[in-house]
Formats: sequence, C-alpha cells, structure tokens
Amino acid sequence: MRRALLAAACAAALASSTSLAATRSPAGTRLTVYAAASLTGVLPRIDPAQRYSFGGSNSLATQIAQGAPADVFASANTSIPQQLYVQGLVEKPVVFTRNALVLIVPRANPAGIHSVFDLRRSGVKLDVAATGVPAGDYTRTVLHNLGLDDVLANVVSNETDVREVLAKVALGEADAGFVYATDAKAVRGKVATIAIRQSAQPSVRYAAAVVRGSAHRAAARRFVARLLTKAAQRKLRAAGFLPR
Repeated sequence: MRRALLAAACAAALASSTSLAATRSPAGTRLTVYAAASLTGVLPRIDPAQRYSFGGSNSLATQIAQGAPADVFASANTSIPQQLYVQGLVEKPVVFTRNALVLIVPRANPAGIHSVFDLRRSGVKLDVAATGVPAGDYTRTVLHNLGLDDVLANVVSNETDVREVLAKVALGEADAGFVYATDAKAVRGKVATIAIRQSAQPSVRYAAAVVRGSAHRAAARRFVARLLTKAAQRKLRAAGFLPR
C-alpha cells in the first residue's frame, strides 16, 4: 500500500514517461536507453520512439557493466559514464544538460523549515538519496559547502534514486529532502522549494554515452547527437534543465 501511495504522489508528472513508447524510430531501430531517474519526464518527450529504463545512475551503470542490453546510458553526472568509458564499456561521454539542487518540504511544511540551516534542528526528518547516487553525492557536497555535515545525523532514509526522495517528501513522510530543481517542478503544488545559494551548488552536469556492447551503435550515436539539437535543448529547458 505504501508503494502505491508513493507512486500516486508523482503519477501525474510521470505517467506519460514511465510507459514505453510503441512507435519506432525513423531508422526502424528501437533503442534501449538507460537513464537517470530525473530524466523520466523529458527524454520520452524528446524521442518517444525508444524504450527507456529509469533509475539511479550508479545502479544503471552496474547493470551495464554486468552486460545489460542497453544501447545508450544517460547519467545525472559525468563521473559514472567516465568510469565506464575508462573501462571500455561506453564511447566517449557527451555533456548534454545541467541541473541544480534544491531543498523541498511538504506543501504544508509541518516542521516549519524555511532555510537549509533549519535542518540542524533536533527531530527533523531528512530524506536523501544514498551515497553513490549522483543526487546523494551532490546533497553531501552542498551540506559540506555550507558547513552542515552534522545535518546528516537527521537523515531517516537513504534512497536509491532521487524520485524516491521526491515522493516521500510530497507525501509528508519526511520533513525535507534534496532533489533536483526539475524534480520539484514536476510535482509543483505538492511541495515547496527552498533555494540553495549558488556558491554552495555542485556542478550538476548530465552526460550521455553510447554503450559499446550495443548492436545498434549507429542509431545510438544518432540518439546522443539528437540530445544536443536545438529542439531537444528547448524541451530540456522547458522541463527546467539548464543549458549545457
């Protein structure tokens, strides 16, 4: 029941993108794209002809390293695809967009959190993505940059991807959580957003790469190239992403 409720909180924002598109690309090849959970709402709008699998970038990378049949990998950071590149598992990664981290609270904000510094208060229930998940690593960077490492003592759950953090805060199961600005935009009205000053922000860059084990590398290269086109960049900007 709890999982059903979590899914329902974000259903309106995700419904059009979690289903697999049935159409084919002009070249007749349907690619399998492994992509960061924060791209759930936008990649199918850029190219609905492909098959998408969304999740934590680190988890997806592990699956690719174990031989999962992915054609393209799109990560919420650059370090994970770069590691796969060094291992010879993907072609050279390409940065295609950026994002920013924000703090979110439930719309009712029962804990009365109005600043990231309020997270220090005793009893605050903070939900974050786990270490190794890009959003989790970015969260820890922000806290360190603000001198708030001690806030991690208030973490009640470490999630496998950023959309789990989003769902739990939207449902009021946590007092606050760190997500991408694009995630907060996807459930506008369900959460309130607290900005993080620019000087504390990590460099949140997304990189895509063709998987070397793909049987459709030419089509996969076209997909990656498409992410850099003006049309794709407009859709990324409309979803709240930043210029690459």
